[in-house]
Amino acid sequence: MKKIGFIDYYLDEWHAEKYPEWIENASNGVMKVTYAYGKKDSEKGLSNADWCEKKGIQLLCSIDEVVEKSDYLIVLSPDNPELHEELSILPLQSGKPTYVDKTFAPDRKTALLLFETAQRYGTPLYSTSALRFATEYVEADREGIETICSVGPGTYENYSIHQIEPIVSLMGCEPKQVMYFGTPKSPALLIRFANGRQATINHFGWECPFRMTLNYDSCNAKTLKPESDFFEIFIKKMLTFFETGEPMVNPSETIAIITIIEYGLKARQTPYRLVDLP
Repeated sequence: MKKIGFIDYYLDEWHAEKYPEWIENASNGVMKVTYAYGKKDSEKGLSNADWCEKKGIQLLCSIDEVVEKSDYLIVLSPDNPELHEELSILPLQSGKPTYVDKTFAPDRKTALLLFETAQRYGTPLYSTSALRFATEYVEADREGIETICSVGPGTYENYSIHQIEPIVSLMGCEPKQVMYFGTPKSPALLIRFANGRQATINHFGWECPFRMTLNYDSCNAKTLKPESDFFEIFIKKMLTFFETGEPMVNPSETIAIITIIEYGLKARQTPYRLVDLP
C-alpha cells in the first residue's frame, strides 16, 4: 500500500473530508491517506486530533514528519491559497509527487516560485480545479472557439478558478488582458486572449450551476453543462499522477490561470478598464 500524507491549514474541511474515501475506493485500497498535519484547529468544526481519530488517520506534529513518512503528498488548504507557499515548500523539496489543491497560489509570483522549487528538486507537481476534467468540457471541440460565456456560483476569490480553469484548457494559455465589469454581489470578468478571442466569467448565487456557452468562428454555438462525475475523474487523474510522476496539467496553464485570477482582483479596483497581463 502506498501512503499519502495530507498537509492542511486545518483538517476539518470539505476536501480533506472527501478525498480519503475517494482515493481508497478509486485505487482499490492500493493508496490510502495515512498521515495528516494541520497548522491549526478549525474554528468552527472538529479539532485536528478529533478529525484524525474519526477518520482513522495518524496526526503528525510537523510537515517534516508527513513528508518523511509518506509516499505521496497532498497540500490542501483549498480556501487559503496564501498559505500554499508555507505549506508546500518542504514537500516540493522532497522529490515525492505532490498535488497542491486549488487555488494553487495567491498570485503569479508565488506560482512561479512553487514550480521553480519543484523543478530544482525534481519534485513532480501539479494543481487543478476538478471542473477541468468534466467530460462535457474535455470532449468539447476546441477548434475555432471565438467566444466563451461562463457562469457559476460562489465568490470570485475562491470560485473563479472553477470557471477560469476550463476556459484556459479550452482556449489556451495566452491571455492578454482582463477587464472587470461586475457588481459587488455578482462579480464578472472579461478575459481577452490572442487573436481577438475572449471569454467572460460571471458569478451568481449558489443556485446557479456551472455552465458555459461556446461560440465558434463558424457562428455555431454550444452550451456545456458539467453533469458528469468530474470529482471521480479528478481523483483518478490524481492517482495516475502519483503513479507516473507525470503532471496532468501543463505548468504554463496553471500559471496563466493564477495570473488571470490575480489581475482580475486588481482590475476590480478600476472597473471597465482593460488591464494588461504579464
